[in-house]
Amino acid sequence: MKDGQTTNLREQAYGRFTNHLLNRNLRAGQFVSQRELVELTGLKLGAIRELIPRLETEGLVTTMPKRGMQIAHVDLHLIRDAFQFRMFLEVEAAMQFVREASDIEIARLREEHEAIIETCERSQAEGGIPGALIEKAQAIDWAMHDTIIDHLGNKIISDTYRVNSVKIRLIKQEQTRLNDRLVVSTMQEHVRIIDAMEARDVAGTSEAMREHIRNARTRALEQT
Repeated sequence: MKDGQTTNLREQAYGRFTNHLLNRNLRAGQFVSQRELVELTGLKLGAIRELIPRLETEGLVTTMPKRGMQIAHVDLHLIRDAFQFRMFLEVEAAMQFVREASDIEIARLREEHEAIIETCERSQAEGGIPGALIEKAQAIDWAMHDTIIDHLGNKIISDTYRVNSVKIRLIKQEQTRLNDRLVVSTMQEHVRIIDAMEARDVAGTSEAMREHIRNARTRALEQT
């Protein structure tokens, strides 16, 4: 197999693993064997064996003798480490974004958030926010953070952020994933960040992002 094909297969294996993790086909703390990963991803055993060292390095799995691999366990240390890392990256990225992003980019963020808030509030008044709408809000939530990081144009930071983002999303599945109670307030936190961005207020953007991440961390710690 050529080097390019091998690299592509490795990325495919990684992508399928993380998708199953984020779709909750694999759960935090779960034990899983190589054979089970073969069945789950539809890839060959060789691809899975090449994947495992990367997952171990990134802290997504731990190999346990005679027990197989354990998916990262959500505990106090993971929550604190992942959110601290997120704070360092995203606050700095948000400050650079507000300096450099176009008015059109920021206006798009506002439009997406105001639309989802309006729809969610209407559904809430009518008896509850359906799961599909909460998932849409969750996607908008994640997409905004990804946009801010990717705007840096730094592949090393983006790749490192994506690894930590998987851990954050794993934590959210267990602790603070958006739900009927959280969705509107979380989107409103985003709007406060966007307000500061529109004003080109670097300090205000920094503080609004810090508050948003602190709130998410607090919700996770309260459930631990």
